[in-house]
Amino acid sequence: MEPSRLDCIDPILQLLEHGLTMTEVLNECPRRSSRVFMRIRVVAQGKNKLGRKFREACNTIVVNAHGGLILLPQEMEIGAMVVLTNPFTMEELESRVVFVGEDGDKGQRIGLEFLCPAPHFWGVEFTPPDWKPKPEAIGPN
Repeated sequence: MEPSRLDCIDPILQLLEHGLTMTEVLNECPRRSSRVFMRIRVVAQGKNKLGRKFREACNTIVVNAHGGLILLPQEMEIGAMVVLTNPFTMEELESRVVFVGEDGDKGQRIGLEFLCPAPHFWGVEFTPPDWKPKPEAIGPN
């Protein structure tokens, strides 16, 4: 008996074609840091999908030591660079778009990853060593 077409498809390819949403979870890799659902006002600037510069005040939905999910009234592409400014501390951080959600009334859900972990950017205390890489266990010689 010949295998069905579904038996021959790579499961990762199936997931990519499916277009995962933020509510679906892949448990293959543990999260690098815990997520906190928090609305924080930030300013995002960069170039949108059409290559036009923008500077927008927007809100976060979820934050962590490695980035966050924001609601941005700009169409963005995966891989685009965005500079986030925390208006309370005036700290600026470069980030990369890693997720683009559906467009809604208040904008598009955009997942951002900081170029370097920044656990203090949001003004949230992430429990150490939650956001730090875990040291490898030392085995017998």
